[in-house]
Amino acid sequence: MLYVNQSITKTTRNAAIVMEADRVLYTNVVVTHRTALAEIAMPSTALPFSQIEYATRLAKTRDAMEAKGIDLLFVEDPSNMAWLTGYDGWSFYVHQGVIVFKDQDPIWWGRSMDGNGAVRTVYMDDDRVLRYPDHYVQANTLHPMQHLAEIIRAYGYHNQRIGVELENYYFSAKAYLVLQEELPDAKFVDATALVNWQRAVKSDEEITFMRRAARISEKMIDGIVERIEPGMKKNDLVAEIYADAIRGVDDDWGEYPAIVPLLPSGSDAAAPHLTWDGRRFEEGQATFFEIAGCYRRYHAPLCRTVFLGQPPQHMLDAEKALVEGIEAGLEIARPGNRAGQIADALYGSLEKAGIKRDGRCGYPIGISYPPDWGERTISLRREDETVLEAGMTFHFMPGLWMADWGLEITESILIKEDGPAEALCRRPRELIVKN
Repeated sequence: MLYVNQSITKTTRNAAIVMEADRVLYTNVVVTHRTALAEIAMPSTALPFSQIEYATRLAKTRDAMEAKGIDLLFVEDPSNMAWLTGYDGWSFYVHQGVIVFKDQDPIWWGRSMDGNGAVRTVYMDDDRVLRYPDHYVQANTLHPMQHLAEIIRAYGYHNQRIGVELENYYFSAKAYLVLQEELPDAKFVDATALVNWQRAVKSDEEITFMRRAARISEKMIDGIVERIEPGMKKNDLVAEIYADAIRGVDDDWGEYPAIVPLLPSGSDAAAPHLTWDGRRFEEGQATFFEIAGCYRRYHAPLCRTVFLGQPPQHMLDAEKALVEGIEAGLEIARPGNRAGQIADALYGSLEKAGIKRDGRCGYPIGISYPPDWGERTISLRREDETVLEAGMTFHFMPGLWMADWGLEITESILIKEDGPAEALCRRPRELIVKN
C-alpha cells in the first residue's frame, strides 16, 4: 500500500516510481466497466450495502463519464465518496477524494491517518487506499494536490481529460489552480454533480435506510411536542433533540445529521436558517423545527411548527392553504410528470388563499454530510423540467417566511411506481397547537 508506514521524507520522484510499479501490479486485478457487476471483488469490511449495489453505482458513474468524454474522474464530495466506495469518516476538512477509472477499481486518496479509516470502510482492497504524508496538511509551501498530481502522472493520465467537481463545498479554488499548474497537459472537465445525478433514483436498499431515518425523525418531532413549554430554554430542548436523534429507534441507531436543528421563534421565524440560543420559549409564539433523522448517512428531513397558546387566525388560514398545497403537490408527484409541476400545484393552492410564494420548494435527499442534506441536482420549482422517476426522493419543503412570522410544514417524499408520492414520515400534517 502506498505511503503506509513510509517515511514522509520520501521524494515525490521516488513516490512516482513506486506508484508506477503499483500501476503495473494493479492491471492484474482490473475490474472492467462492462463486467463490473459480475466480477467486482469485495473485502471482509462490514459494508452498509451489497456487492451488487456498489458495482451498479460504479457502472452508472462510468457511463456518465463516457457520455461526457471524461477519462479519469476525481470526486471530493464526501457524499459521493461514500456512495461510490462506502468511505465514512469525519475527515472532509482536509483534502481527500476518490479517483474513478474506466477499467479498474477506484482509489481512495487522502490524509495518511485517515487511510486507516478508509481500509475499514471502503469495499476496495487495501492496496487501493493511497495516502499523502501529514506535512502536506495546511502547509504554506506544499499542497495535497501536488501529491494527487503525482498519482495521476504515475497512472498515465497527465495528458487526459480529467473530471473535477468545480462547484462543490470541498474542492477549493486553490486545489484547482494547483492541479492545473501540476498537470499542464491535462484537459480539466467540469464534472460538478456528475455523481450526484447518478444518485437521483434510490435503490431498494437505500429506501430501506431512508425509512429507518424517517422513524427517527418521527421520534424527534414527538419528543419536541412532548417537552416544549413556555419558559424552557432553547438549548435544553436541542440537547434532547440530539439525544433522540442519536439514540435512534430500537436497533436503528442514529447519526449526526448534515444540518443542525433550526428553531426560530416569533418574528425570528421569518428567517429560515437560524439555529438556537439560550433564550426561553414564550407563550403566544410559534416556533418551527427543521430536523432530520439520519441513519447510515441517509436523511429524512421533517419540519413542523408548534404554537404555544392560541394561534392567530392568519396562521390558521396559512396552515389550511399550506396543507392543501402539499396534498396537491403529492398528488401530482408521479412518474412521468415534471418536477416543476409539484411547485405549480403547491403555489396554485397558496395563491387561492392570497399567499404569494415562488422559487424553490424542495430538493432531492439521500446520503449526505455537512453542511447540507440536499443532493444539489433537481429543484422543485416551476421552471425545472426534470421528469420524475420512481425511486426519487425529495424534501418537499414549502416553508412560509413572512415579514414577522414563519410557518413550516414539510415532508420527505418518495416517488412511487404508480399513484401519488408517499410521505416517508407518518405524522399529522398540521400546525401543532400546545396550550
